[in-house]
Amino acid sequence: MTQKGAQEPKASELRLNPQKTELSVTFTDGTVSSLSAEFLRVVSPSAEVQGHSPSERKLVPGKRDVTIRAIEPIGNYAVRLVFSDGHNTGLYSWHYLYEISRRKEDLWNGYLQELAAAGARRDR
Repeated sequence: MTQKGAQEPKASELRLNPQKTELSVTFTDGTVSSLSAEFLRVVSPSAEVQGHSPSERKLVPGKRDVTIRAIEPIGNYAVRLVFSDGHNTGLYSWHYLYEISRRKEDLWNGYLQELAAAGARRDR
C-alpha cells in the first residue's frame, strides 16, 4: 500500500521472455518484478479464479507449463494476458500487478500449501 496522498506506481515496461514463461514488469517507482506465467495464471484477477467473494476463490492446479501467448493493453491502466490454456478473462491493472509483485512470496507459498491440502499438483 502506498502512503496517503502518494500516487501508486504504474507499470512503465513489460517484457516477456522468449520462452513466454516469465513477465518482467518495471514500475514507475523503479521496482522491477519477474512474475512467472504459472504464478500470473493461478492468481488471475478474473471472476473465474477469484470468484465474487473470497469464499468463492478457486484453486487452479496443473499450470506449471502454461505460457503467455499475448499481452493486450487495456487503456492506460491494465493489460489482459492470454494464456496457452485459453484463459484470457483477467484484467491485470497496474495496481494489481504491483500488489502481487509485493506479495509474490506469500501468495506463492499460500498457493503451494493449498495445492498440498487439496492433494493437487502443479503438473497436469
